[in-house]
Amino acid sequence: MTAKVSLRGLYKIFGPDDAAMVRHVKAGMDKGTLLERHKHVLGLRDINVDMQPGEITVIMGLSGSGKSTLIRHLNRLIDPSAGEILVDGQDVMTLGQGALRSLRQKQMSMVFQKFALLPHKTVLENAQLPLSVQGADKATCDSEGRKWLARVGLEGFEDRYPSQLSGGMQQRVGIARALTANTDIMLMDEAFSALDPLIRTDMQNLLLELQKELHKTIVFITHDLDEALKLADHLVILKDGAVVQQGEPQGILLRPADPYIEDFVSDINRARVLRVRSVMTAHDGQTCQGDVAATATLEDVIALSDGDTNHTYRVCEGDTVVGQLHMADLVRALVPRVASGRRS
Repeated sequence: MTAKVSLRGLYKIFGPDDAAMVRHVKAGMDKGTLLERHKHVLGLRDINVDMQPGEITVIMGLSGSGKSTLIRHLNRLIDPSAGEILVDGQDVMTLGQGALRSLRQKQMSMVFQKFALLPHKTVLENAQLPLSVQGADKATCDSEGRKWLARVGLEGFEDRYPSQLSGGMQQRVGIARALTANTDIMLMDEAFSALDPLIRTDMQNLLLELQKELHKTIVFITHDLDEALKLADHLVILKDGAVVQQGEPQGILLRPADPYIEDFVSDINRARVLRVRSVMTAHDGQTCQGDVAATATLEDVIALSDGDTNHTYRVCEGDTVVGQLHMADLVRALVPRVASGRRS
């Protein structure tokens, strides 16, 4: 599959002579030394990531890891110190101002953490803003804005102003605005971080529901591992501006690459996150106590078995048997690997 967005050897160094500093970083100089000796700040180091069409790529890490810096490179709100940013195979660093403006209007839309709604415009006017900027006629702007507001559950709120809405409702307007733009790529920078936990869960579910139908290429930034594991098709974990591990989330959880990742995932509720398909084995024809779906969580199977570790279940995708799950294997999968130096 050809990647929708590719980052190749991407570096970002903040300071007046950033291009010259790249050679020091490539030679192995770390973030602290670069700052101490040269008064430049390392933002990103040798980022290589492919973002596939129709998938949600989640970029996560702790504060200062470089995740928000990274997403702002995709539409060139920030220019790199070195490296390539490819969208549909074209390096966006080669685009002139007109082509770059077209990229931002027609290929990429963005949902912000702080909503970024215009307070003097109605909900409908905010939702239809991308089409209005593109010069679409009023009837098209109106119909598309109303359509997407309805899809995010805001039908009947078109004539209200942002100040009259709750935080969750304001973020729904932000999502409707991004969908009205009808771009293939959606950038979401900590889009749900400002929301209360219950509203945040609702927004995550809404995003997944819309994605089943729309198959957008979504780049989602978060510092929350539970959110990342729930949303991601492809998960990229950053530390100090570099990729520590990337891949399918279940695989990262089961096979952390180093002690940092082991520590990162050690406190997650594995039963709620891990899927049967990730821990099943080949079906050997033995008698089983029942069938479970490959997409079921381990928590679902624990409830089904009533905690009996002697049970074995056939694993199915629709009517097809794809494997089996021993409860003993399930229990082993619930025990995280111990991060080096963290526990005795």
